[in-house]
Amino acid sequence: MSEDHGTEIAEPASADHWLARAQVLLVDDSRMMRAVLKKALGEIGFRNVVEAVDGADAVAKMQAAPFDLVLLDMEMPVMTGLEVLAAMNLAPDLKGLPVIVISGADQIDMAVQCIEAGAEDYLTKPPNLTLLRARVSTSLEKKRLRDLERLRLLQLQAEKELVEREREKSERLLLNILPSAIAGRLKGGEKSIANGHEIVSVMFADLCGFTALSRKTTPADLVSMLNGIFTAFDLIVEKHGVEKIKTIGDCYMLVGGIPLHRGDHAAAVAECALEMLDALAALNRETGTELQMRVGIHTGPVVAGVIGKIKFTYDLWGDTVNVASRMESSGQPGRIHLSEQTAEQLQGRFLLEDRGFVECKGLGAVKTFFLNGRTEGA
Repeated sequence: MSEDHGTEIAEPASADHWLARAQVLLVDDSRMMRAVLKKALGEIGFRNVVEAVDGADAVAKMQAAPFDLVLLDMEMPVMTGLEVLAAMNLAPDLKGLPVIVISGADQIDMAVQCIEAGAEDYLTKPPNLTLLRARVSTSLEKKRLRDLERLRLLQLQAEKELVEREREKSERLLLNILPSAIAGRLKGGEKSIANGHEIVSVMFADLCGFTALSRKTTPADLVSMLNGIFTAFDLIVEKHGVEKIKTIGDCYMLVGGIPLHRGDHAAAVAECALEMLDALAALNRETGTELQMRVGIHTGPVVAGVIGKIKFTYDLWGDTVNVASRMESSGQPGRIHLSEQTAEQLQGRFLLEDRGFVECKGLGAVKTFFLNGRTEGA
């Protein structure tokens, strides 16, 4: 016992201990020869010896239980030793099992054929005890080393699969927070990602009355409701090929036209806005709530990029973002409020209502429009 830690240091297993633990299958159609061989095995330390009366019996026993070594006779009824080896070679679980051929003096040629068929070694009948111990010890050591190698390969494969699963998990997480094109650039080694975009369309959607609703709703129900709304919005965003940028409390922000440019960015964002209003109306009917949403859209240039080292965030900056936010805050519940620049992009395909000039904080009087739907045939 260790005085420092009170733990017992295990000694390496001795050869005798290894022999005593080994599972041996003894295959011979002669009861007398099996008795002779079993006694010889017992004298050199084997304690677990199973007998098989012929080749077919041997194959059945090998398929039913694990063995460390097989001592195999050549000439047997039902299946010969060669046929047993052939059957073992066809079974992946048996192919590496060491076999020592036990042959008579007149069976040397067949013993050689068995060696060529995969047997480890051969002994003549009756075997010399010293020679028998040497041959079986060598075969068992080879099997032990093969088992260790197979275990190591399995461990390496498991580690490789774990690394691959972690890599896939990391990629999925990255794609959850970044556009795929941006995630690909980060994986490609880019350290700093920031790009200017000449014209995009930015949308803010804010839930009206949600703060008041939170005062009379349990936290769990509130989060569940918000999750249901934003999940529906996420599906709409994915459908129309625009990018969700973030949610801020009960506000949802998206952009059309980045990271990959598309000429119909304003139309795609407008479609999203219309479908989000429909989705919120459907949820109100389903839950009995009366939630409404203000939506604001503006079109113009932005700077987009990734910030953060531990938690990556893809975000937008510039006056276009500020104006889109003002379109939302100066809009009306249940309506989609557009800047003049966005309205110009939507002429002909959507129903627009001129709202005139509206005072917007920090911007002064701004000409704006409401988006009322799609034109016929659009």
